[in-house]
Amino acid sequence: MSLTAFVTGATGFVGSRLATELCSQGWAVHVLARPSSSLQDLGELPVVVHRGDVVDAASIAAALPENSDAVFHVAASTNLWSRKNPDQTRVNIEGTRNMLDAAVAGGVRRFVHTSSFVTWGFQDTVINEDSPRTDRFDWINYVRTKHESEQHVLDAARDGRIDAVILNPGNVLGPGDRHNWSRLFRLIQQGKLPGAPPGGGNFCDVGEVARAHVRAWHDGGTGQRYLLGGEFASYLEAIRIAGEILDRRVPSRATPAWLLNAIARLSAALATFTGREPDITPEGAAIVKHTIRCDSSKAERELGYRSAPLHEMIHDTIEWMCEQGLL
Repeated sequence: MSLTAFVTGATGFVGSRLATELCSQGWAVHVLARPSSSLQDLGELPVVVHRGDVVDAASIAAALPENSDAVFHVAASTNLWSRKNPDQTRVNIEGTRNMLDAAVAGGVRRFVHTSSFVTWGFQDTVINEDSPRTDRFDWINYVRTKHESEQHVLDAARDGRIDAVILNPGNVLGPGDRHNWSRLFRLIQQGKLPGAPPGGGNFCDVGEVARAHVRAWHDGGTGQRYLLGGEFASYLEAIRIAGEILDRRVPSRATPAWLLNAIARLSAALATFTGREPDITPEGAAIVKHTIRCDSSKAERELGYRSAPLHEMIHDTIEWMCEQGLL
């Protein structure tokens, strides 16, 4: 008898890869997708699609099969424009509460929550799961809401309401990326990249991240968090690799942080008149000018997590984009 999974965010980058992985392992997969969401990246997967929204508790209750083995809550808003903060707060915080409530009421065996390594804030040292958190960056709504949603999951696990595990990926690369690093690769290919961010971070492969989610359901500790990092590189190094693969010239040095901040503030000010989302916001500038280094030893030890070489991840992403006509 196959295991049953309910996946939110399955029309997105990580979620669609997770749905693919679950199907390949023989799970019966149900997905929650907003009415406006394209099912393109689910392809011909044998999944049951339920139209609904994580901010609509009734739609979740109607969709979630009783006594499911797993809820994989991947859906989240990664918005970095303050004008969209209220919607992001509803999705990330209210949506997580709704999913937890539905999972508890529906007798779900285990709740696996997808978070991010940014919830620790930006620090000068290598972080692990026991590192103290800084709240200096909670003015960035994405950082704050992802942290708060984590706390709801951890509270539910500590209270014994549900068996829950949290995963914290770094910068995710790989086939299926339509809106994240792929945007930067398109700018490189078009010769329109204005500069390179001065920060850096750990990069992880989307396929390994998906497999870690499934392993977390099997082997993760209740109420535990797992950092999913990989090769560390400055963003300038990642851009140089992409430029080499695409045979395009790229910046030879990073844009100074002060200049990036100035551009972001000006862009945000202009957006108040145009109503159009700026290419870079003060929140976005703050994230890419800082560095996060994380240690994935715990995930490697307990979940069998593995990282991939950065060059390989960037090559695979670009190759997929070419196949899809995105470059």
